[in-house]
Amino acid sequence: MATVTAQSAGSKITGEAVGRRPFGVLMRMDGVPDAIAPAEITRMPLGVELPALGALASGEVYWHDDRNHQVRVRLDEWQGADA
Repeated sequence: MATVTAQSAGSKITGEAVGRRPFGVLMRMDGVPDAIAPAEITRMPLGVELPALGALASGEVYWHDDRNHQVRVRLDEWQGADA
């Protein structure tokens, strides 16, 4: 629950890409090292790449998943790109 409390919808986060999966990239959030934030490809515009492993990325929390205490993000580099 601490992740959801600390990162409300609309919050900006920064973190390191620690996993790439078919559904998107997993980020370890700065300031909440035990939490993982998925950036799902359903929010990724066409023609845009997922961040490389180890890359730093920033984004905005758009949804909370209360079942597993995750936040989901839309990366800043996806803002304004054609969907």
